[in-house]
Amino acid sequence: MTSANPPRPAARQRRRGALVPTLIVLGVLVIVVLILAQVWTEVLWYRQLGFGQVLLTEWGTRLALFVVGFGVMAGAVGWSLSFGYRSRPVYAPSTQEQANLDQYREAIEPLRRLVMIVGPAVLGLFAGAAASQQWETVQLWIHGGTVGQVDPQYNIDLGFYMFTLPGLRFVASFLMAVAVLAGIGALATQYLYGGLRIGGQRGGAPRTTRAARVQLAVIGAVIMLIIAANYWLDRYSILTKSQSNKFAGASFTDVHAVIPSKAILAGVAVVIAGVFIFTAIRGNWRWPLIGVGLMIIAAIAIGGIYPAVVQKFQVQPNQQDAESEYISRNIDATLDAYGLKDVAKKDYAAKVTAEPLALRQDADTTASIRLLDPQVVSPSFKQLEQIRGFYDFPDSLSVDRYEVNDESRDTVIAVRELNLAGLDTQQRNWTNDATVYTHGYGVVAAFGNTTAARGAPEFWEHSIPSTGEMGPYEPRIYFSPKSPEYSIVGAPQGAKGWELDYPDDGPSGAANTAFPTQSVSAGPSIGNPLNKLLYALKFGQGNILFSDRVTSASQILYDRDPRERVQKVAPYLTLDGRVYPAVIDGRVKWVIDGYTTSDQYPYSASRSLDAATTDSLTETSETIQALQPKNVNYIRNSVKATVDAYDGAVTLYAWDAKDPVLKAWSKTFPTSLKPISEIDGATMAHLRYPEDLFKVQRDLLTRYHVTDAVQFFSGNDFWNTPDDPTSTVKVPQPPYYLTLKMPDQDKAKFSLMSTFIPRGDNARNVMTGYLAVDADAGNQDGKPSADYGKLRLLELPRDSTVPGPGQMNNKFTSDPTVSNELNILGRGDSKVRRGNLLTLPVGGGLLYVQPVYVQAATGTTYPTLQRVLVGFGDNIGFADTLDGALDQVFGGDSGAAAGDAGTNPGGTPTTPPPPPTTGDGTDGASQAQARADLTKALEQANKAIQDGQAALAIGDFAAYGVAQKSLDSAIDAALAAEARLTPTETP
Repeated sequence: MTSANPPRPAARQRRRGALVPTLIVLGVLVIVVLILAQVWTEVLWYRQLGFGQVLLTEWGTRLALFVVGFGVMAGAVGWSLSFGYRSRPVYAPSTQEQANLDQYREAIEPLRRLVMIVGPAVLGLFAGAAASQQWETVQLWIHGGTVGQVDPQYNIDLGFYMFTLPGLRFVASFLMAVAVLAGIGALATQYLYGGLRIGGQRGGAPRTTRAARVQLAVIGAVIMLIIAANYWLDRYSILTKSQSNKFAGASFTDVHAVIPSKAILAGVAVVIAGVFIFTAIRGNWRWPLIGVGLMIIAAIAIGGIYPAVVQKFQVQPNQQDAESEYISRNIDATLDAYGLKDVAKKDYAAKVTAEPLALRQDADTTASIRLLDPQVVSPSFKQLEQIRGFYDFPDSLSVDRYEVNDESRDTVIAVRELNLAGLDTQQRNWTNDATVYTHGYGVVAAFGNTTAARGAPEFWEHSIPSTGEMGPYEPRIYFSPKSPEYSIVGAPQGAKGWELDYPDDGPSGAANTAFPTQSVSAGPSIGNPLNKLLYALKFGQGNILFSDRVTSASQILYDRDPRERVQKVAPYLTLDGRVYPAVIDGRVKWVIDGYTTSDQYPYSASRSLDAATTDSLTETSETIQALQPKNVNYIRNSVKATVDAYDGAVTLYAWDAKDPVLKAWSKTFPTSLKPISEIDGATMAHLRYPEDLFKVQRDLLTRYHVTDAVQFFSGNDFWNTPDDPTSTVKVPQPPYYLTLKMPDQDKAKFSLMSTFIPRGDNARNVMTGYLAVDADAGNQDGKPSADYGKLRLLELPRDSTVPGPGQMNNKFTSDPTVSNELNILGRGDSKVRRGNLLTLPVGGGLLYVQPVYVQAATGTTYPTLQRVLVGFGDNIGFADTLDGALDQVFGGDSGAAAGDAGTNPGGTPTTPPPPPTTGDGTDGASQAQARADLTKALEQANKAIQDGQAALAIGDFAAYGVAQKSLDSAIDAALAAEARLTPTETP
């Protein structure tokens, strides 16, 4: 009976056997799901945006390169190890060396098979990963065509250098790594198993077996052929090198010594490769060893010493003449590569004497001079228009132009973004963060050249709901730089929305909405269980699985920063550091400029993008960035991109269809780019010349405005971009968007400008050049303005006495009247902030304008415009309006009206200043009295300040109040006395 029962131990063994496979299957499923949470969600994101082909092409190219890189490396090293082992001698010579190796062979033998598989596989993984990183190089190699220009040395189309040469160099470098590692594996295996012997041999026996000799010699020949290929490619790469001295590209020594030496060394390497092959056949290692030694000597003598001798004895004694041709090549190539070939240069003998009516020919420019500094007034926007703490504005606002009442007006504009950091701690929970606070609301816009009451911005679009002159538009901002990491939007048809639109005074205290996911797609659907699971894992949030607010109609919004969205769908672009909003056809859209670049343009100067685009704005702003660290010698603003702030749609326009780099990427991603003809006029009206491209170009023009090779070599006329005098950090002044008229223009245009001063540590801070570019793309469908992108350079005389920004800032600061009034404005708990120092070519000279703001030093602080500083030559104006300051500078009547003409910072009409009464000796007595009254008022103001401080020190608040009243009276008296002074009589 016992034998009839099944043995229990066997049953238990079967149950234990099923557990391990189950755990393995579960583990595999977990890994697969975790991978899908990262991979499949990316596929969903790209598909929803309509850029699935971009992801497929990039991942497909990376995968193909990984497989090829893995296969070549693992195969070559694996074959080398396997051949070395299989061809080992059956009986190794009985020597002490072999006896010592026996113990290693015995130790390795149990793991030999594993090592010969795992070792090549690990190297293959590294090689495949490295190869996959070169997917952009390979795609450009495949799709890059001709440029239509040839280099000046070999007369080869530039497409070879920009597309083919980088691909060839990648292949050569990769194969060199493969050959070297395979050679090391062969040496180690042959030595370990006796095919290669180092110690002395009995009877003159050969040190290698025939198989080892063939293997090592063939690998040596392959390495020498790759070295020869590298030497040959060096002959072309030398045209794209960046030199640290005078210029980029091949110099006299390179052309006459280095290039020939590279060709000779390539030939030597080929010959030595043949010697290795001969050794594989005949078995004598002496000749290849001698050849390698001779090659090393040749590399030192021909590749190093000979060029140094040519440089020392042929070039340096006559360097200017010898290098002239190659400097000219460098100048021509640099101007072409950076879009500087057609800069319109004009000599500008700028005046330094201000005369009455000097601005009458510049009325358009004068009326448009911007008073709002977009870097300063952000706190004013926040305090006056933020509405709630969970809304926010960027620290640097944008300058654009809009048609307001049938007039084009420069505008400072910002989007009221959602910022969850502004919520109280008690309000922070998953439901609020992910489903209630999902979007910002509306834009705020102010005129750039006028102010409202008390110097605050004059808003022409404001409030919630939006009110003003903008017209109807979709105000909800679901996509912006400060958007939350993710939001879940949408509700079933007919359901009451729970997404907060804005606070109101209704019974519920808020207006709510639901994103119409039934008709608008803004993010991947999260309505099915699988997607819920994947996104719960992706964001590490289990509430996504169990919340009732995640319904079949829900969509999940993430990667919402406009720059991030464009970068993902166009990974080949370098994006401008500024993303700015524009209201276009009833939708808020973010506009981003994209650049295609190369570092392989022959003879062109190389620049570091981050160094060239760093200025005082990028150093202090959290929202404006310098370009990514990258060295280039070619750049084009080839793409204009928009991102819809409501549904996140990304649109890429091929702005520069002639750009050969963009042509290659258009073939790589044929469905990604729309032609420029599809840009409608409303969008065109808000496209502008990008700041970062302008910064790179102005950096090049500090040297390359000199087009004569002899003068370029001397370097005596090189310039610098001036440091920003308003910044505490010593960095360049940023360019500014202004509406201005250059001397050769018929009317004022929306432009981007910058200035130049002499180069040198001891150079004077005087103006040497003024650069402006037409930044307005026009408003025609599919056709940019004919003048868009036109660079105009005003070159001042070499003995210029026109003050540069640093000098003018010093004049403002050291002027007694200005200094005294600034001290008065900054009294007590007030703080004075001086805005951007703008420069305009008007009145036959260069006019400086700087707004002066006052804000509280503590508590609720935001700046209001209280004064305007104006400088022209040695003349300084300082008044409560720009119009008044201009009249002070230009003898009582500038000849043109500023945008704030007829008003003061309080927004009320002001009495025009009296005509000048001095300079011709007509009323000196009244001027003397005005000066005396001003001095007396300033003394009274100073005494009132001291009395007030003394009263505070002893806690006598009644006396402090009396002192404040005295101070106010003294300030009023000082301003009245100042108004009676003419510019020539201002202290």
